[in-house]
Amino acid sequence: MPPILLFYPPYNVFTLVLVAKDVNILFDELEAVSSPCKDDDSLLHPGNLTSTSDDASRLEAGGETVPERNKSNGLYFRDGKCRIDYILVYRKSNPQTEKREVFERNIRAEGLQMEKESSLINSDIIFVKLHAPWEVLGRYAEQMNVRMPFRRKIYYLPRRYKFMSRIDKQISRFRRWLPKKPMRLDKETLPDLEENDCYTAPFSQQRIHHFIIHNKETFFNNATRSRIVHHILQRIKYEEGKNKIGLNRLLTNGSYEAAFPLHEGSYRSKNSIRTHGAENHRHLLYECWASWGVWYKYQPLDLVRRYFGEKIGLYFAWLGWYTGMLFPAAFIGLFVFLYGVTTLDHCQVSKEVCQATDIIMCPVCDKYCPFMRLSDSCVYAKVTHLFDNGATVFFAVFMAVWATVFLEFWKRRRAVIAYDWDLIDWEEEEEEIRPQFEAKYSKKERMNPISGKPEPYQAFTDKCSRLIVSASGIFFMICVVIAAVFGIVIYRVVTVSTFAAFKWALIRNNSQVATTGTAVCINFCIIMLLNVLYEKVALLLTNLEQPRTESEWENSFTLKMFLFQFVNLNSSTFYIAFFLGRFTGHPGAYLRLINRWRLEECHPSGCLIDLCMQMGIIMVLKQTWNNFMELGYPLIQNWWTRRKVRQEHGPERKISFPQWEKDYNLQPMNAYGLFDEYLEMILQFGFTTIFVAAFPLAPLLALLNNIIEIRLDAYKFVTQWRRPLASRAKDIGIWYGILEGIGILSVITNAFVIAITSDFIPRLVYAYKYGPCAGQGEAGQKCMVGYVNASLSVFRISDFENRSEPESDGSEFSGTPLKYCRYRDYRDPPHSLVPYGYTLQFWHVLAARLAFIIVFEHLVFCIKHLISYLIPDLPKDLRDRMRREKYLIQEMMYEAELERLQKERKERKKNGKAHHNEWP
Repeated sequence: MPPILLFYPPYNVFTLVLVAKDVNILFDELEAVSSPCKDDDSLLHPGNLTSTSDDASRLEAGGETVPERNKSNGLYFRDGKCRIDYILVYRKSNPQTEKREVFERNIRAEGLQMEKESSLINSDIIFVKLHAPWEVLGRYAEQMNVRMPFRRKIYYLPRRYKFMSRIDKQISRFRRWLPKKPMRLDKETLPDLEENDCYTAPFSQQRIHHFIIHNKETFFNNATRSRIVHHILQRIKYEEGKNKIGLNRLLTNGSYEAAFPLHEGSYRSKNSIRTHGAENHRHLLYECWASWGVWYKYQPLDLVRRYFGEKIGLYFAWLGWYTGMLFPAAFIGLFVFLYGVTTLDHCQVSKEVCQATDIIMCPVCDKYCPFMRLSDSCVYAKVTHLFDNGATVFFAVFMAVWATVFLEFWKRRRAVIAYDWDLIDWEEEEEEIRPQFEAKYSKKERMNPISGKPEPYQAFTDKCSRLIVSASGIFFMICVVIAAVFGIVIYRVVTVSTFAAFKWALIRNNSQVATTGTAVCINFCIIMLLNVLYEKVALLLTNLEQPRTESEWENSFTLKMFLFQFVNLNSSTFYIAFFLGRFTGHPGAYLRLINRWRLEECHPSGCLIDLCMQMGIIMVLKQTWNNFMELGYPLIQNWWTRRKVRQEHGPERKISFPQWEKDYNLQPMNAYGLFDEYLEMILQFGFTTIFVAAFPLAPLLALLNNIIEIRLDAYKFVTQWRRPLASRAKDIGIWYGILEGIGILSVITNAFVIAITSDFIPRLVYAYKYGPCAGQGEAGQKCMVGYVNASLSVFRISDFENRSEPESDGSEFSGTPLKYCRYRDYRDPPHSLVPYGYTLQFWHVLAARLAFIIVFEHLVFCIKHLISYLIPDLPKDLRDRMRREKYLIQEMMYEAELERLQKERKERKKNGKAHHNEWP
C-alpha cells in the first residue's frame, strides 16, 4: 500500500506515516508454513492451554504480577495475563475446516494471539479465544482514528460579581437543608460513574507521549478492544479470491457458529455494592441501571456507552429523553380527563341524554335489534364527556406543539451527547459492499470515486425495475391490510345482529359494546399474525432490491417494516375514526355492503367511545405482548437451556462454567440490531400523537410503559443477551425522519378527529346559531339546552324496508305501537316537502367542520415551524465550549511542540552541535 500523508492542523506540518502493509498471507506461502493440522487441534487440550503466539511482548502492568484469580474467572487466557477480547465458536463436525484453518492462520499473522478450548457440556463445540497485544491495538487504533484522552480539561469559569457570589452562597446554604435529589445516582458510592474529563484526539503512535497512559492494559477499554479485533476479523481472508474475506461471510456460510465479545464477569455478587464496591462494569450496570430498585433514577448513560458502545447508548439516551418528555404530556392528558370528571355533573348534553326517557331511538341493526330509549345510553354519554370536552381542542394543539418541541430539543440533547462522547467530528468510514451485491454484480465493475478501486456496479435500469417490483409488493401487502380491515367490518356488521338476539340480557342490552370489544381483540390477533408475515415479506423485498451496503439495506428494511406495521396497527383505528357511521344512509334507505349487510352505525352517544375502546385495548395489549416477548421469551429460553444442562451433567457443573460458555448459552442479540426496540417506541409515539384528541390518557399509558421498558431493556441487555459488539453512531438514523413524518400526520388526524369524530363542532354551531344564546356570542352550558333534541331527526316507522323492519313494534314503551323513532342526523321530517332531506343546520355544521380543519392545521403548522426556527440545534453554552476547546487544544499542541523543540535544542548544545546563528 503506498504511503499516506496525514495532516495535523495544530502542528501545521505534514507528517509522513507509513501504513503497515497487508499481512494477509498468500495461499501459496501458507502451504510452506509449519502449522498445526486441521483446525489446529494440536492447540486444543483439556489441561492448561497455552497461547499459540510466540510473541514475547505481552501486556504486563509495569512488571506487577497478575492476580491468580484471573486464571479462573474465564476472562483471561490460561496464563492469567492475556485478556480475552473476542470469542469465535465452531463445531468440529462442521465440514468448513479448510476455510477456518486459513482464516485462523491469517489471524495469527495479523499479530492476534489465539487459544482454543472445548466446551464442558459438548466436546464438539470449540471456543476460539482471541487477544490483541498492545502493538496490534495501537496500529489499528491509529488506522481507525480511535479518539483517546490526552489532556485534562480546563474549565473556564466566567467572572462573577460579588453580589451574585453572595446570592450563590445563600442558595447553597439553603440547599444543605433540602434532601438530595433522589433521581441522581450516588457518585460517591459508584465512583466508576465519574466522567472522563479529558480532551481527546485520534490516537497516534508517533505522538504517544501526548496521551494519558497510566497502564497499557486499561488504556483501551474492553469495548474498544473488541471493536478493534472485530475490525481486524472483517478484513482477513479465508480463501483465495478478492471477495473471500471477512468474519461475516464465515458466519453466513456456517464456518463459525457464533462470534461475540465477553461480558465482564457475573452481574451478581454476594457482597453489597455499597460496602464492597462493584466487581466489574456488568455488576455495576446491573445494580445502578438494570435493577428494579432504581427504576426512578436517571440512567448512567456514560457507563452504558462505555460498556455497550455509542449506538446502544444513543438508543437509551433517546428512550430516556422521550420518557422524560412524556411527563408534561401525561400530566396535561390526565388534567383533561379529570376536567371531564369534574364537569360531568354540569354537562348539559349528558344531562339531556340521561333524562330523555321519552325519546325512542330507531334500531341500530336489521330485525333483531329492538327500539331503545335514549336514556339507556346515559353511561356512554358520560364516558364520552370524559374524553370529548372543552379541553380536548387545547390538548390536541398542545400535543402537536409537544411533538415539535420534543424533536427540536432532542436535537440539542443529541448535540450535547455527541460532544461528550466525541462524536462531533466522527464520520463513518467507507462501508464495505454486501456479499450478496458482489455475487450478483461481480461481472460488471466501475471505479469507486472515493477509493479509486474497481467495484461491482448495478445498472440504473436493473435498479429501477427492482424498485418497481418492490413498490408493487408493498402496495399488495397494504391491500392485504385493507382486506383484513374489510373482514373486521363484515364481522362487526354480522355480529351486532347476533349479539342483539343473544340469550344473555347483559350482552343483548350492550350488543354494540360487545361487538366493538370482540372486534378489537380479533383485530389484535390479526395484527400480530400479519406482523410475522410482513417481516418475511419485507426481508424478501429488501433482498430483491439488492442494496449496495449494509446501511442501505438497513434503511430500506426499516422503512418497509415501519410502513407495514404502521398501516397494520392503525388501519382499523382510521376506519373507526373517519368511516364508522359516516356512510350508513338513514332509516328506510340504508346503504348496504354487497347489497346484503347494513353498515354499522355509531352508538347513540357518538362514535368516540368506539375509538377510545379501540385505542385503549390495542395499546394495552400491544405493550403487554411486546414486554413479554422482549423479556419473557429470552428468560424462558435461557431457563430451558440451563435445565437441559442440569439434567445432563448435574447442577454442580453450573458453577465451574467459564465466562465464554456462560455467554454462549445466552441469547444472541436480535439479527436486526436495535430495530425492534426502535420500532416498538416509534409505533407507540404514533399512538400517543396521532389520535390523542380521542384518547387523552394515551401519553400516561405510554409513560408508565416506558418506565418499565427502560428497565426491561436494561435487564435484557445486561443479563439475558450476549454482549453486543460496541459500535459507533452519531444519531438515531432514519428513525428521526419517521418521527418528523408522524408529527406532521398527527396534526392532520387530530384536526379531523375533532372536526368529524367528536361532537365539538356541532355543539359549537348549535350554541352560536341555533341555541338559546344564538346571536349573543356566548357558548356556555346554558346555551346547550335543547341540543340533543336538535341533533336527532324523526323517522316514520311505516317507512322501514321489509328487511329492516324490527320484530318488535315498540308497544312495550307506551302500550301502543310506535309511529315514530329518532336517529342521529340533520334531516327533514317525513311530512316535509322533501322527506328526509338535509336541513340547513347540516350544511352549517359541514362548513364549520371544513373551516375548523383548515384553520387548525394552518395554525398548528405555523406554530410548529416557528418553534423549529426559534430553537437552535446547538445550545449556546455548548457552542462556546466547542470553540474554547478548539482554542485550548491548539494552544496545548503548540506548547507541546515548542517544548519538544526546546528539548532537541538543549540536546544539540550538549553534543556541541549548536550553531551561532541559531534562531530559537
